[in-house]
Amino acid sequence: MSYLTNFNNESAKQILMDIIRCVNQPENSKKLSEAKASAGKEMILMMQHVFPLVMQLQLEVIKGHGFPGNREGLVQFSQLIREMERDDMEIARLRSQIRAIYLPPIAINTTNDILI
Repeated sequence: MSYLTNFNNESAKQILMDIIRCVNQPENSKKLSEAKASAGKEMILMMQHVFPLVMQLQLEVIKGHGFPGNREGLVQFSQLIREMERDDMEIARLRSQIRAIYLPPIAINTTNDILI
């Protein structure tokens, strides 16, 4: 847990930028493009094919910054980031950039929606 003593907004931004760089490396980008192509616009397929790849890349990056390289480490990192993004717009922007990889924007037409 010593990695938490030095964890602050700046280190959070650095880790998020490292995740984005890792995702954009040619071999990772190619894998993600192939996974997205096989998923098409189906959200369930995106979660089955793309989401696990992004999570694996995030695990590799956070492990390099001292977090446990397992599910618990990723959950802990994600919770810390969610707390920090409330007060830091740059952290929120970086997190949104990562989420956009596996959660495509959803168009919602609110003018035609009727609550029943």
